[in-house]
Amino acid sequence: MASRKTLSNWLTNKYLLIIRNEENFAEKTTFPFNYARLFLVAFIVGLSFLGLAVYVVTVLLDQWLDPRHVQMVANRQVLELSMRIDSLEKEVDHKDVYIENIRRILSGEIASDSLTASPEANLQSSELSTRIQPIDSQFRAEFEGTELSNLSINVSTSVSELREIYLFSPLDGIVTDGFDPRVDHYGIDLVAKENEPVRCAADGVVIMSSWTLDGGYVIAVQHAGNLVSVYKHNSELFKNVGSFVVAGEVIATIGNTGELTSGPHLHLELWHNGNPVNPQEYIAF
Repeated sequence: MASRKTLSNWLTNKYLLIIRNEENFAEKTTFPFNYARLFLVAFIVGLSFLGLAVYVVTVLLDQWLDPRHVQMVANRQVLELSMRIDSLEKEVDHKDVYIENIRRILSGEIASDSLTASPEANLQSSELSTRIQPIDSQFRAEFEGTELSNLSINVSTSVSELREIYLFSPLDGIVTDGFDPRVDHYGIDLVAKENEPVRCAADGVVIMSSWTLDGGYVIAVQHAGNLVSVYKHNSELFKNVGSFVVAGEVIATIGNTGELTSGPHLHLELWHNGNPVNPQEYIAF
């Protein structure tokens, strides 16, 4: 106990360092201190010098003396530039396709009426009036104002032009209800897990992205060759009207919205030249 008390006293005893003039012993300044504080300051200073030495050895000397360092930095910069160039090339390709699609729309290769008409535009106005509830009167009025509302349904079961277009399967699911225009079922129903991503069947421009009473969240895409694909009963839509989408791009998630649904599924329709076609004849599910 005596040694501990003596060591403690030695560390905590206060001392005064006096600096005097050598010629006349005049007092210049004084510094109060104790050994505990002196050791603490010395430890902090030593630790700082150690950190500085480690930084110099591991960073500065490595940059100055290692000939591989410059090559590594150059390789890293080349890799970053290559990635940026790739992303810019993809962006330019997307823009070129988008501009080409707009050019085709303006030149009349893609029907401009389809930009304002809904995917149900090929139904006769009399059939629409019986299927659309009064709450959908505004949507019906907008539809009936288009020229496409007067077209009659002419089911096409064999379209040679479509067979030249490769269409992706929008969903990995099971077909539970097939194409049957006799009962006004102008598409197929695909069942999959809820919130599974729905992908676009081909490149195109979104011409409809909204809510309808029967179909819930509906998105429709205009493709080349006057082909329109329609995706109904989604839980969420990711694209707006006018957006350009590429084949296989996620445009929605499967859901259970709208009145004409009994569970989570995707209702997929294909319309070619204003007529519904069987998606199973052109898409491998």
